[in-house]
This record gives sequence, structure tokens and C-alpha cells, in this order.
Amino acid sequence: MVVLAKRIRQVAASPTLAIDAKAKQLKSSGKDIINFGVGEPDFDTPDYIKEAGIEAIRQGHTKYTPAAGSPELKEAVCEKLRRENGLEYAPKEIIINCGAKHSIYNIFQVLINPGDEVLIPSPYWVTYPEAVKLAGGKPVILKTTEKTGFKLTAATLRRRIKPKTRMLILNSPSNPTGAVYSEAELRSLMEVAVAKKIFVLSDEIYEHLVYDGVKHVSPAAVLPDAKKWTLLVNGVSKSFAMTGWRIGYTAGPAEIISAMSNLQSHSTSNPASICMKAAYAALTQPAQALPAMVAAFAERRNFVVEKLNAMPGVTCRKPEGAFYVFPNIAGTLGKVYRGQTITTCMQMADYLLDAAQVALVPGDGFGAEDYLRISYATSMENLRRGLERMAAALAEGTAPKGKR
Repeated sequence: MVVLAKRIRQVAASPTLAIDAKAKQLKSSGKDIINFGVGEPDFDTPDYIKEAGIEAIRQGHTKYTPAAGSPELKEAVCEKLRRENGLEYAPKEIIINCGAKHSIYNIFQVLINPGDEVLIPSPYWVTYPEAVKLAGGKPVILKTTEKTGFKLTAATLRRRIKPKTRMLILNSPSNPTGAVYSEAELRSLMEVAVAKKIFVLSDEIYEHLVYDGVKHVSPAAVLPDAKKWTLLVNGVSKSFAMTGWRIGYTAGPAEIISAMSNLQSHSTSNPASICMKAAYAALTQPAQALPAMVAAFAERRNFVVEKLNAMPGVTCRKPEGAFYVFPNIAGTLGKVYRGQTITTCMQMADYLLDAAQVALVPGDGFGAEDYLRISYATSMENLRRGLERMAAALAEGTAPKGKR
């Protein structure tokens, strides 16, 4: 029997990818599965970005670049951050990574020592705690609730910082809740972080997917000293429908970026040269497809929230950003469905996959037991059909015998 390394034995598999794989397997066997689990835009990569990638191949841009990414793309990231976020960075403060997930992994690897604590507000993206563990750190979960809009408060942060606290993770707009921090909320959090000298990993991958006039603000921009304590992570996957191109980036203090570059030189080397050419086009040309994509997501969000709130035992707040809703299903649990008493969100997700042929992600993977995550990055027709099936399956629930 092979004995795997301890570091990988303590890491859980991604529940979002597991649900997606199960849904695709059932679909390949002939089942009419509607997949609400996957976290990627259903829109195609815009043609001008594709053409930039094709032209890069034709022109022979198929060789190694510097490990930290091509100089032209780093310059483009600097200009993007200046233009859209009001932040001044030099190329030496930028590294291009193989997707934003890779950015986050590298940050933990160069900053977290064994025993260091990383504060993670929940609900959280499933990879954060596992990536902390891989660096030898200790994830410390800070519970948030619907009453606070699923957002961390400065008072809670101040109270939970301990001598071993090294970093705080902020994700705005949030996966899975869609919550967006206001500038005032971020300022109060960064005042605590700067005073206590802890780093803030700011995951801004859903930056452009905000609705109803809500504005995205980077924590690095809210205080004069905030930038030197912020590791800003972003990429092209969500805003430009480029998930498969795998280009992310990190902006931060030059010393940290240099360490990440050193690590990357011994692991992945540079991100794909062709993909960096495509990302350059995405960041330097007008985002032609983005307004229509945001408008479509907003329409879908409104539809999904309305339908969920009409289901018995389900409540759902309207998210401000990203492309997920995070309904509270506590009122559906404890009932009997087709002879089975369902008491957990995992059981409910399995039931809905079997009974309604709808794939969604149980909330426990995000640190929230009574919730499900639904991605509305799919067509209105799929949303309509899937939610009708979900409503019908939930309507089958009955109280256990002897209870009313």
C-alpha cells in the first residue's frame, strides 16, 4: 500500500469539482442533468481575445517567457490597476500566474510558516482552507451570517487576531454568497489589519460582475498604508469568460512578488505564452462583451432569487455580485423525501441530483451547513427547468411520523 505524504492526506477534494464530475458522468450516461454547480461563465471567450491567441501561435510566440510572466502583460496589469482601481504598481510588483487559484497557492507558500494562522470568513471558497493547510498553516474560520450580509466586521476581526495570526482573506465579490464589501466596510477592516500588521489576501476575481449600481473597491486602495499589506489577486477567467486559458495575477510588495517568482520558476515556470497574449488583448482592449454578460447575469439573478423564495422552506438573499446565489434551506431539512429523512445539505444535494436531476453544491464545503450554492452561469431555459424540478422535488417533503 502506498503511503501518501501527510500534506496531501489532510487536504479534502474540491466539492465543486466533485459535483461537476458526477453531473457530467450522469449526463454522459443519458440523464438529462441540469448543472448548477460549475463556477464558470457559460459565455464564450470573445472573438478578439481568441484571435489574439491564434495570432500568437502564427507569429511563433510559443517559447519560454520569464517565470513571472511576459513583461508586456505585467505592464498591462499595471495600467489596468491604475485605470480601474486607482492603484500604482511597478512591473516588479506584479507576477502572472497560471490562474488566480495558482496565485493564491503561491502566496501561502511564500508567506505562511507551519503554525501560522490565516483568518478565513465563512462562507468561503472551498480552496482557501485546503491551500492554507498545504502551506503548513492553520485555517481559522470566522463565521458570518445573513444578518451582516455574509460580511466580516472590524469588531470581529479585531477580536480574533492572535499572536500567530499572519493573514486575512477577503473575497469581494464573494464566492459563494455574492456579497460585496463597501468602501467604508473595507476601510474599517484595513485599519485593523494595518494596525496589527497582518497581510490581507484580496481575491478580486469577480471584480466586474456587480449589479444594481454596486461598486467594487480594492482593499489596497482604501488607506495610504493598505497597499503594502495587501496581496491583490485577480485574473481574466470570470470577467472575460477565459476559465480554460488559466491566467491570473498577483500585485503586492516587490519582496513577496520576487519570492513568488522564485517559487514559480521551480514549479510551473511561466504561464502559457499564447494565453498571456490573449490576456494582454483582454486587458488592453475595450471589454466589448462584458456589459451584455453582466446584464444577462443580473436578469438571471433576479429570476433565480424570486423562484427560490417561492419554494417552501427556502429563503434567499439577493447577492450584489459574482454569479451565485446561496439559499438557506434550513426549512427543508428534517423532512422525509421518498422514504428518506434528510437532515443535511449534503443529503439534500444528493436527493436533488437523483430526484430532480439538478446538480448543485452543498454549503458545508463552503463552511455553511444549512445552505446550497447555485450558479446561475447557465441559460435562462436551464434555470427555468432546473428550478421547476427543484420546487417539485422539495414539495414532496413531509413531516416525519408523529410530527406536524
